[in-house]
This record gives sequence, C-alpha cells and structure tokens, in this order.
Amino acid sequence: MNSGVPGAALLEVRDLCVSLGGAALIRGVSFAVNAGEVLGLVGASGSGKSLTALSLLRLLPAGASATGQILLRGEDLAAQSPARLRAVRGREIGMVFQEPMSALNPLMTIGEQVAETVQVHRAAAPAEARRLARAALDRVWLRGDAGDPDRYPHELSGGQRQRVAIAIAVVLSPALLIADEPTTALDAHTREQVLAVLFDLVRSAGMGLLLITHDMSLIARTDRVAVLHRGRIVEQAATAQLPDALRQPQARALIQAAQLEPRRTAGAAAGMGAAAAAPAAPDRAAAPVLELRDIVLDYPRRRRSLLQAPPALRAVDGVSLTVRAGETVGLVGESGAGKSSLLRVVLALARPQAGEVRLLGEPFAAHAGNSRRLRRAIQIVFQDPYGSFDPLWSVERLVAEPFALLAAPPEAAERRRRVAAMLELVGLRAADMRRRAREFSGGQRQRIAIARALIIEPRLIVFDEAVSALDVLLRAQILALLAELSARLDLAYLFVSHDPAVVRAIADRVYVMQAGRIVEERLQRA
Repeated sequence: MNSGVPGAALLEVRDLCVSLGGAALIRGVSFAVNAGEVLGLVGASGSGKSLTALSLLRLLPAGASATGQILLRGEDLAAQSPARLRAVRGREIGMVFQEPMSALNPLMTIGEQVAETVQVHRAAAPAEARRLARAALDRVWLRGDAGDPDRYPHELSGGQRQRVAIAIAVVLSPALLIADEPTTALDAHTREQVLAVLFDLVRSAGMGLLLITHDMSLIARTDRVAVLHRGRIVEQAATAQLPDALRQPQARALIQAAQLEPRRTAGAAAGMGAAAAAPAAPDRAAAPVLELRDIVLDYPRRRRSLLQAPPALRAVDGVSLTVRAGETVGLVGESGAGKSSLLRVVLALARPQAGEVRLLGEPFAAHAGNSRRLRRAIQIVFQDPYGSFDPLWSVERLVAEPFALLAAPPEAAERRRRVAAMLELVGLRAADMRRRAREFSGGQRQRIAIARALIIEPRLIVFDEAVSALDVLLRAQILALLAELSARLDLAYLFVSHDPAVVRAIADRVYVMQAGRIVEERLQRA
C-alpha cells in the first residue's frame, strides 16, 4: 500500500493499559500509525482488538480505567476534555464499529445520520450536508434503492448497514480511520469495493488507517502488522516480511492459518465434524422440519405524495425452500440479496404479503394460535449478537432465557449447571456466566448467542452470519461443533452466509439468493 518512506507519525500509542473490575485487559500496548499507512491490528477473538480501538477514542465501558498516552499529531487525547474529544471524533478520527446496528440510530434515516456528521463538525447548511451524505453513500456502493437516504437502518441488510457506518466515518475524510472488522458482514464483491474506497483515501488523502480484524486474508493488504494476544502486542513486522519476521508461536499460528484461508476453515470444519460424528446423509423423503412456499415480503417506503400510495420495496420475491431433520441447508447470497428479510418471515417476526411458512408440518406465523408452542422448535443466532442481548442481564440469564419456552423449566441449580456446560461447549468459561455482554469481544458475544440457541435443543436453528465475527481457528471449531450436534441430536440448520466457503464446509444443500429470489439450488453432498 505505502511505497517508499512512511509518512510522518500520525498516531502514537504508548504503554496503553486498560483494566475492568480489577482485571487487566490491555497490558502495555504500544504502536504507531503513520500518515498514508495501513496498520493491521490482528489477533484471535477475545484478544482485545476492539477494546484497544475504543480506548483510542476514550469510549470505554463503564467501570473501565485506562492509563498511557494516545498521541494524535502530538496531542495527547488521554488528557483532553470531553468537549475536545467530541470535536476529534468524526472530524479528525473516523470510527467504523464492529456492530453497525448498535452504532446506528434506529429512529433516523441513513441520510440523516451521514449528514449529521457534516452538520456537527462543519456547521454546513442542510442542503450541503445532504449532498455530501449522498456522495458518501455512493462512495461505499450504496446506490439506487439500497442507498435511498430516506431508508431506516432496520430496512437494510447487515452488509448495507456496515456500508452506512463506513460512509459516516469517511464523509469528512478524517486524518485517521479506525476500522473495527469493517468487512465482516460483506460479501466478497462488496468487500473489494469498500476496501478500494478505504485504501484510496489512504493513497490520495494521506489518511492513516488502523485496520482491526481477525480475517487474516486482509493482512496482505496492509503495510505493517501488529499481533495482539491476550491483551499484549507480541509481534510487529512489515507485511512483506511475514511470516519469516515473526518469532512468537501465537503470531506465527495466526499468520500461517491466514495463508490457508479459506480452504483451512472449510477443511477443518468438515474434517473435524466428520471425525466426531460421521453424519449420515439426510433422508430426502422425510417430512420437512421447515417449509417455505412462495414467500413474498415488501417493505413500505416513505410517502412522497399525499395523492399517491407509498412505493414498496420487494425484499423477498416468491421464495420456496425446505429443511429436513438432520439436514443443514445453506442460504448464500451477496449483501442485500434478501437473506435476513427472509429469516424474519421464517421466525414469524414479519408477516409476508404472500406465501406460507410451515414448521413441523403446521402453519407458523406471528398471528397463528400455535406460534408460541412452536417457538420452542426453532431458535436463531442473529448476525448482530449484541443487539439481541439485554445489556442489563448476566450471561447466565441470557443463555437461560429460552428455558421459558419449556413446559417445565429447570430449577436454579440445574439451570446453572446446563448454562455452564453450554458455555464451555462453545469455547467460553463457566465463570463467564456472571459477566455482562458488554464485557466481551464481538466474537465472544457470537459464541454466547450460539450457546443460547443450543440450550433447549430445538428441532431447527437458524444461523444468520453466525461465524462471521470469529477468527479462522475458532470458526473451524464452532462449525465442527455444530456438525457434531446436528448428527447427535438430529438437529436441522438453516445456515445463512455471504461466504460460500463457510457454507460449503457445513451444508448438505445450498440455495443461492439474488435480488430477493432463489436463483439456484445445489446438492453439496449425497
């Protein structure tokens, strides 16, 4: 990315330490980002990447304390007033958060939210702010209906919301951009478009980019790499010198795993699952656990005239599919294809304009009298885990929440035992049940969501980008776990992803969705 001598130091972090509840989470982290340079901050899920990013803008969770220096062009942000920090955030430092739905205001249109940054920092006239907002949305490839400034965040897919968050961060071309997993929810084509925008800002405007990721395939695009492990930076090296320059075994393992991605992810998951369970091919003649028949879903749009009905946006257009017991069905498509909208219908969270959903052979809809009884049979792992959690609840209460659907919920001691066992099954600790969701990384929150979905052993689990926030090694472990549980418990999965490699690793059949329609059905394995 950066040819020749690096630019002047833009950001310097010196001996950053963060603690919460007496536990040291970030320990002596130091690094620099130069003007016109991309620094990749990488590490496994839970290593402290997102907490480091929040520390730079002093957006730490309540109860956390930080020490050290954060120098932006020589100015120590750690010593500045709240008013000065508000002026820096958005104007001099742009931030793309890991979970876009949590970062966006659900009551404001996307155009208003991008324009707000312009108006706050430039005192621009409303018309000028709207023009710049529209240009920023175009820049991140949100065009046509997808980029209509009058749409609200809930009307967009996860990938589209991520692009809105990026538009907000880059609309004023800040000197430094902190991008925390900016491409997690994006399909390969859109990811390349968005990365091209970010790297163009680095080249043309001399912007510094701190790219925080667990996706090692992005590391080849950076100038330098800092590897974070358990709250410490264990290695820093020029990307061109990897992996030979790395001495620490943790750093070498991460980088070497990246060089085999995505084959390693798919192969490890499929191989581990096969070894653990040796699943038989699903019975194609069995009655479906889930059946969709000609589903149509429209979203109403803002009324533009008192004399005309508001136009509708068709998100799902005549979709039919089936999932049988013990079968894993993949639903793959690019960002904005309609996958998440279809899942809202599957879960009886949205009423379709046409078509029918049948669960265990019975009609399943929000208005049906049997909907509460059938909800025990279906669970969901949402794309944005934090948005699906009550922030005031402990992890124990979050994971145990589905027990309310049982006719005879377990007693407190048994409930605690089952929650502890499930947390350990997904790679967390039993002691984590006493903590709150805000105290975990994005990848750890995703594991909590998976534990909550599995806890009552439903007949069908729907996964909406369930492993997108996990590093490559943990992703393989989770996929293997899901394959084993499917075989042992005769669970059916509907696995939604924009990543074909992940779907190939776990699915028996795959539906390909494009522009609201199923355009192809593939048999993965007999």
